[in-house]
Amino acid sequence: MSDLEFLLFILPSVIALVLIFNNVVKKSKQNTLNLPPGNMGWPFIGETIGYLRPYSATTIGEFMEQHISRYGKIYKSNLFGGPTIVSADAGLNKFILQNEGRLFECSYPSSIGGILGKWSMLVLVGDMHRDMRIISLNFLSNARLKTHLLPEVEKQTLLVLSSWKDNSTFCAQDEAKKFTFNLMAKNIMSLDPGKPETEELKKEYITFMKGVVSAPLNFPGTAYRKALKSRSIILKFIEQKMEERIGKMGEGVENLDDDDLLGWVLKHSDLSKEQILDLVLGLLFAGHETSSVSIALAIYFLQGCSRAVQQLREEHVEIAKAKKQSGERELNWEDYKKMEFTQCVINETLRFGNVVRFLHRKAIKDVKYKGYDIPRGWKVLPVVAAVHLDPSHFDQPHHFNPWRWQNTGASSSSTSTTGATMSNNYMPFGGGPRLCAGSELAKLEMAIFIHHLVLNFHWELADDTDQAFAFPFVDFPKGLSIKVHCHTL
Repeated sequence: MSDLEFLLFILPSVIALVLIFNNVVKKSKQNTLNLPPGNMGWPFIGETIGYLRPYSATTIGEFMEQHISRYGKIYKSNLFGGPTIVSADAGLNKFILQNEGRLFECSYPSSIGGILGKWSMLVLVGDMHRDMRIISLNFLSNARLKTHLLPEVEKQTLLVLSSWKDNSTFCAQDEAKKFTFNLMAKNIMSLDPGKPETEELKKEYITFMKGVVSAPLNFPGTAYRKALKSRSIILKFIEQKMEERIGKMGEGVENLDDDDLLGWVLKHSDLSKEQILDLVLGLLFAGHETSSVSIALAIYFLQGCSRAVQQLREEHVEIAKAKKQSGERELNWEDYKKMEFTQCVINETLRFGNVVRFLHRKAIKDVKYKGYDIPRGWKVLPVVAAVHLDPSHFDQPHHFNPWRWQNTGASSSSTSTTGATMSNNYMPFGGGPRLCAGSELAKLEMAIFIHHLVLNFHWELADDTDQAFAFPFVDFPKGLSIKVHCHTL
């Protein structure tokens, strides 16, 4: 037997021994740590399939319920290809988010970065994330919300609602997505709704979105492969718009589209072309998807709570009458600040519906928490939904109860949960240095949409079996079909 033949003969055995040795060393190290209880599941895939199995969005799902019941609110597992600490513990969740960059950092699966881009704010960490976030916060400042964004939100709301005919039936989820896409396309690139280029972009974006939330299988015919192709088309479209702006700026054209994000970034940042492309695409994704789902959830929850609809209508009728008496038509910031019960409805919708179920983080140092060890390099999943639906933090958490958010901190029938406790454990937009930059815009969108919705329509579910599911992204599989009836003051 030659040396080469001998090497090929023993190589598989050597590899097997190395793998066994590494596994023994790893287990030996883990045995010296006080890890939370749990089950690591199958090799590599662990318990990922069970964790991602669809379930009603107003619950935490059978997987989480069983694991919390068996192991407690902090447990170990093997998810998304690696050892993971799962947290349904409010204290640990806050600890993780507040220690971003010191003990933990964002760690989404590589497939997310592959489709959103390496410069997307969702996957960036450290100084680059901070710089991108500052740009977004400057564009979404309170001053711009008041002067630029509020009028545009109302305009796009009325454009969508004006197409709703008396006694018509349609998918409310599609209408919400139409509203948020038109709004973001206008504010990001000054694209007008209904124009051929806007509709073509929307078509590619829908394909792109299907891939973002699909299994990351990069094979011909898969949703992920189609999404990568659509991403390329969308980026070419954005790049073309960018080059047009740069050309006109070079010609000395002043105040050119300074009101949209693309113009803002070109004038007020030194980002590279690739960074701008990923920033624009990422904000189009973030601003469209989460807000549209939140509006659809509000429509869904409110149709089952006539008392809340009546109180909303009273609040908004009063605002509308005051506008009429003053001779004004468009809503302003003062009107928005009067929508106090509306904010309660928004808070409850986000708490109960949990558009963002959990966050992806990893430990960048060895961490101890409540006697447990969280080893460096392990993934950590703060499950926000589990806290929002925890009866120790929110009274009767599986009831849609906007009144819990009023000044008393809870409804008149519930006194055990204080407003301070609820506020401390309420994190629909994350927390810490990565708190969602568009949180105020999202609440503004919901409030303005609800204002015109309750003033002009009654609605009911066209399919009583329709409900929101977590995949883990929240979606109405049947589209949330509703029948509307026109209503006037």
